[in-house]
Amino acid sequence: MTAANQRASDGSRPINGLSVDVEDWFQVGAFENVIEREDWNGLALRVERNCDVILQMFDEAGVKGTFFTLGWIAERAPAMMRRIAEAGHEIASHGWAHERVFRLGAEGFRADLERSRKVIEDSSGMAVTGYRAPSFSIDARTPWAHEALAEEGYAYSSSVAPVVHDHYGWREAPRFAFAPLEGSALVEIPVTTARLGSRRLAAGGGGFFRVLPYSFTRWAIRQVNAEGRPAVFYFHPWEIDPDQPRVEDAPLRSRLRHYTNLSVMADKLARLTREFGWGRMDALAARENLRLERRAA
Repeated sequence: MTAANQRASDGSRPINGLSVDVEDWFQVGAFENVIEREDWNGLALRVERNCDVILQMFDEAGVKGTFFTLGWIAERAPAMMRRIAEAGHEIASHGWAHERVFRLGAEGFRADLERSRKVIEDSSGMAVTGYRAPSFSIDARTPWAHEALAEEGYAYSSSVAPVVHDHYGWREAPRFAFAPLEGSALVEIPVTTARLGSRRLAAGGGGFFRVLPYSFTRWAIRQVNAEGRPAVFYFHPWEIDPDQPRVEDAPLRSRLRHYTNLSVMADKLARLTREFGWGRMDALAARENLRLERRAA
């Protein structure tokens, strides 16, 4: 374990939430209007190789994280799922096939939760208690989503991005963990944002981390930690894979978002895992739930 993470485990500073959204290069929102879901089975799977690289990176840094996994992936890569679980990481749900929650509707969402959870648990041998919506698609359009998660027995969700974005965002949501339902222990843990004056800036990882200078993310995490709160960081396995196939018929904007700085992502991630304290999202959720209970008492 690195010195940075030893200090974090001693409680001298917040342990931040480290998470991987496990989906492959062809399952991303940027290509959803170019690559049809019925064509997925004919495309090359690269997620297993990429997740093995991530597991090695996490092991070298002495950190544990949470792998929010698509049921579609879990069904096809059960050996990978077992390796993740055996390495001590949490496995949580990312839904079945990366369908946005507001497009599923209430009944479709419940069916998606049930289908994906069963396959993920069967393939990994691990109970699933956490959920992240594809493209952070729990927002003001889905008032029924948290109720469905609570009824299905989930302990936490990390499905809200409290920012304005062209693909997602719930600007009015709290920046930090909150209880979305009265009388329920379910906790929602938004992805990290930083403050610049009155503005909220997306700072929780993914493309923002890949494209912007490393110093921006360091500044954002330090700001959040200085407030005594944990940051929530995420990325995708395909983001460390510069050799992945190119989708040339995708719009230029989508290609720029997807392919920019793939070659530098692994090194930036390795640096980040060593500089800050990191842990699993289920442990973070338990601490945040206790914080909310104390505040309500």
